[in-house]
Amino acid sequence: MTVPYGIFSTFATRDIVEIKGNEVTTGLWTGDTGSLSTSFTSSAQVGVSGEFYYDIYNANPNAGGSDSAEVQFSVAYGHISGAGSPPLSVLNTSTLPTQVTYAQYKNLLLGNSSDVFQFGPSTALTSSNDIYVINFQRARMRQAIDPGNWQLSLSGSNGIQTFIDNSGLTTSAQGNLTVNNSYDILSGSLTAGTVGGTYYGKVYPDFGIIVLNPSLISSSVGLSTKANNARTSTAYPFGAFTGSVTTYQYQHEGLVRSISSSMAAGSPFIARSVEAITSVNYFVRVYNDEFNHTNNPTILSASSQVPLEAFRTVPISYITTVGLYNETNELVAVGKLSRPLQKSKDKEATIRVRLDY
Repeated sequence: MTVPYGIFSTFATRDIVEIKGNEVTTGLWTGDTGSLSTSFTSSAQVGVSGEFYYDIYNANPNAGGSDSAEVQFSVAYGHISGAGSPPLSVLNTSTLPTQVTYAQYKNLLLGNSSDVFQFGPSTALTSSNDIYVINFQRARMRQAIDPGNWQLSLSGSNGIQTFIDNSGLTTSAQGNLTVNNSYDILSGSLTAGTVGGTYYGKVYPDFGIIVLNPSLISSSVGLSTKANNARTSTAYPFGAFTGSVTTYQYQHEGLVRSISSSMAAGSPFIARSVEAITSVNYFVRVYNDEFNHTNNPTILSASSQVPLEAFRTVPISYITTVGLYNETNELVAVGKLSRPLQKSKDKEATIRVRLDY
């Protein structure tokens, strides 16, 4: 209902029209690029929380490095029983990072549905007591990873292997939000599709998380022989060690080395993000007897401070801005017209304000 001569006008139901959301996809990395060809770690971050995860940057973040360095994703390793971390009986200050990481992602991704990660077809699931995790930087991901539009390359003694999800979508399909909360990860490429029937992990698009089975990844890629304190050797890259340890093993560094090595060989990490943009049109109907007066002081005579003669007999205003207010008259959005719109008692107007969110 419209309030004549009032400051505010209330929208009628027919004045508000919601448009079905459009899906917009962009490159996931800095600068909205879809291909990440270099990766770096931060010595400061590794020194503080490296036993839990490594942040991966697009440029060198260390002293003397690039000011444009930004976190792109993080890599972690988790084990259901804490393998790869010294137990409290050996190191009473141990933070048990691998056990904490496994439990964290189990609670986040599986909830109460399972106590262990399982990979494979629904008819032949295989439990995995340990996991590699690639967690995309949230702000960079926007709403979700675009399923069918990402490709992870890993390097090892078997050469460079590439992995994609089995969403059945290709790079020709732009914007592919899904009602499923996960897809399986298989060997393959964006150009050729999936290859073989081995399930190497799962991708959770809405969470921006890739979970991999370390054992299967190691055998496929050819990560070096699992060994205690492999991180201190020149083995490049190395697999996860699940035997008895007295120090943190930084198991995820093996995967980080594999990713970096593949990039150095010319195989980038390809990924895109996707988000649904919902649009609402507000039709602002300005009737002939509304908004014909203005508070703009330029209509006042400089000497008498009364409206100029031209505005006394035929009030005229110029609409330049439309404000949208909530139920408590708080301004929540502002729309600017491309040019002032003249308004008088013999003129009406309909202004469409479009909000995208």
